Amino acid sequence: MQMTNTTEKESNYQDLDKMSVDELLMNINKEDQTVAIAVQKAIPQITRLIEATVASMKAGGRLFYVGAGTSGRLGILDASECPPTFGVPYDWIIGIIAGGDTAIRKAVEFAEDDEEQAWLDLQEYGINSKDVVVGIAASGGTPYVKGALMAANNAGLVTGCIVCNDRTVIAAEAQYPIEVIVGPEFVTGSTRMKAGTAQKLVLNMISTAVMIRLGRVKGNKMVDMQLTNNKLFSRGIRIIMEETGIDAQTASDLLEKHGSVRKAIEHSRIADH
Repeated sequence: MQMTNTTEKESNYQDLDKMSVDELLMNINKEDQTVAIAVQKAIPQITRLIEATVASMKAGGRLFYVGAGTSGRLGILDASECPPTFGVPYDWIIGIIAGGDTAIRKAVEFAEDDEEQAWLDLQEYGINSKDVVVGIAASGGTPYVKGALMAANNAGLVTGCIVCNDRTVIAAEAQYPIEVIVGPEFVTGSTRMKAGTAQKLVLNMISTAVMIRLGRVKGNKMVDMQLTNNKLFSRGIRIIMEETGIDAQTASDLLEKHGSVRKAIEHSRIADH
């Protein structure tokens, strides 16, 4: 099986250093517009991974993202935003990056080349057969990610991946591969650009769809969001008013009392009856 490595191909644009700022931005934007179409083509693959993840999480499993560099950071970003958005525990969706927390801000040399370390990192979370491991790697060949999927498969876990090349070793290892082929980057080989955007879009789809299927959204509202600032508290009041028809002061009092939009709505309806 020969990998088609389009992420490392020569950029479609030459002499970037001679372009005006306007030309640079227009051309970057032109390339970015192709990313959503590439993601759209992968929707059947994304659907299969989401359905498997929902089934595992309903059975008490967790979702782990594993990556290196940009891919690892994007996984951590998506995982860290689920508790405030959906009110879930911080250990439901966990992002792990090669090189540990230091690598979130600074590159850790050769961390991504260690095929054994990812499983050791996962074991710190008491990983078990109910859990799901999704490897994120633009190239599709990162040893750290490949090692995580191999070990997870051997331990009986559900595995998936998000890659941006065709016929990769990581996609071959994953039970539910997602392959988003975005083509050459604007700056040759700079996969934090189109590949990173594609990964972010797919991660948004995975976490949002999984959380909706697990009942963490009502209608189209974030009824389980954490009320961590005044903006979110005000949004909570508006949601309660829209869902129940009560006035702002009553909604505010209920939200203050119960500390949850969902609970405030439930108690308002109980009071009505």
